[in-house]
Amino acid sequence: METSTLKTAFITGGSMGIGLAIAKELTEKNCNIAIFARTLSKLEEAKQLLEKHRKSSDQIIEIFSVDLSDFAAVKSTYETAVQKVDIPDYMINCVGIAQPDHFENITPEIFDKTIKTNLYGTWNSCYAIVPFMKQKPKSVLINTSSIAGFMPVFGYTDYCMTKFGLIGFTESLRFELKKYNINVKVLCPPDTDTPGYEAENLHKPEETNAIAGSVKLVKPEYVAREAIKNLDNNKFMIIPGMDGKFTLLARRFIPGVVTFYMNQVIKKVQSKK
Repeated sequence: METSTLKTAFITGGSMGIGLAIAKELTEKNCNIAIFARTLSKLEEAKQLLEKHRKSSDQIIEIFSVDLSDFAAVKSTYETAVQKVDIPDYMINCVGIAQPDHFENITPEIFDKTIKTNLYGTWNSCYAIVPFMKQKPKSVLINTSSIAGFMPVFGYTDYCMTKFGLIGFTESLRFELKKYNINVKVLCPPDTDTPGYEAENLHKPEETNAIAGSVKLVKPEYVAREAIKNLDNNKFMIIPGMDGKFTLLARRFIPGVVTFYMNQVIKKVQSKK
């Protein structure tokens, strides 16, 4: 195993979107970087970008192609990554997909893919890396949920299931890992301008578009900066932007008003059909 005086970050979903933005920000902070994703060509493009942002020749920047829903592959890949890079100071899970649609149009195949990517991918990553992180006190583990992890959204039944679940999983894990001095957090981004978001727009029902119409789209670089700003504090839930923070407060303190508003927007769209 390599030993380094630099901080080390492992980032899943690190070949694009929020994961790549976080990797770039941490590269600029002179961290060792290991990014994990399925598609090798995208990983290679990401590495070329990260190399342009390295701060020193001592930095290690490695890529690993792996199906995060396959636990045996994840375990083997992480063992290799620890040997080649180091035990991560920061483990940041950003892998996730969504294909919004009306519930009855979400096929068992789509549901299975969403569950395996969003839940299995994060669970497998945590299960494989936590034994290593126990050897590095004051390390940080971040799982990425969503505003849709505490705010139900029309057209996102399977996605909301996974993202609500990730918040519960991460909070439970936070309790368990506290005695090892591992700081566990959840990142809940709002709608973010990523390739994944563009793909979602191809499938969104009209009701979903109407609800999302008043929500400000943020850049992945903004989400990355907010995540990194909160790496070393004791905050559990990282919510970039005021819209998301307001949504959380509204859901907690005036849930009836939120439900009424959502129903009115949905009813207006459906009345025009």
